[in-house]
Amino acid sequence: MPGEPAAVADCDGERTLVVADYHAGLEVALRYDGVELRSAAGDRRQHLLGLLDSTAVDRVVFLGDLANAIGTPSREERRELTTLLGAVSERVPVTVVKGNHDGDVEAWASESERANAIDVTPTSGTRLGDVGFVHGHTWPASGVASADVVCMGHEHPTIRLEDEVGGARAERVWLRGPLVPDPFVERFSTTTDDGDGTGDPPTVTGELVVCPAFNDRLGGTWTNAGQGFLAPFLPEGMPEAEAYLLDGTRLGPYQRV
Repeated sequence: MPGEPAAVADCDGERTLVVADYHAGLEVALRYDGVELRSAAGDRRQHLLGLLDSTAVDRVVFLGDLANAIGTPSREERRELTTLLGAVSERVPVTVVKGNHDGDVEAWASESERANAIDVTPTSGTRLGDVGFVHGHTWPASGVASADVVCMGHEHPTIRLEDEVGGARAERVWLRGPLVPDPFVERFSTTTDDGDGTGDPPTVTGELVVCPAFNDRLGGTWTNAGQGFLAPFLPEGMPEAEAYLLDGTRLGPYQRV
């Protein structure tokens, strides 16, 4: 979606809005660190609901880290989560791909009054049609990694742009590039803990899309400043990737921006 940290994926005929790293309740955590910011819970929710209105999708996929707290969320964060899930599921079904900040997701997802289902996936992700979804802090299941397109979050990819007088700014970006099979073959040949109980190496021939964080108050991985990736299969699993600004501007290979 041009200008937005969100995408619409065609999942076997079902239009799906994909949003990564919502981090509801971020301001609560910042407050504990001594940073006072007005809660943007209402603004975040209205932003997302506005995207739902403009895209007419059939489903929303939260690509991990819907919550911010690791473990049990605070009362304020829990209220933001349940209000959000209630509002979204009133319109369409919801899939929450479990991220490293979503340890208690099943419990608080069940608290939301809803007209449509809220499904929570394992940390190894899920596949809808030809598109695989995983947060990225763990290895994807074999069936997810072998999808034509694999979408992940977790990294909050950010690019540092400098002008001719030394001024700099950070911009959220998308990363896109072909997946290579080598790290996945090595991983799946030595363990059966792949989330789907098979242990068979995936046939990796697709493309990886690393999604920007939806929450604009987060930091991120500085992809063109030599900062290492967080996912266990990066950068080896995607040695060649290009960066795109939210407006769609193609910046070229992320390492050389």
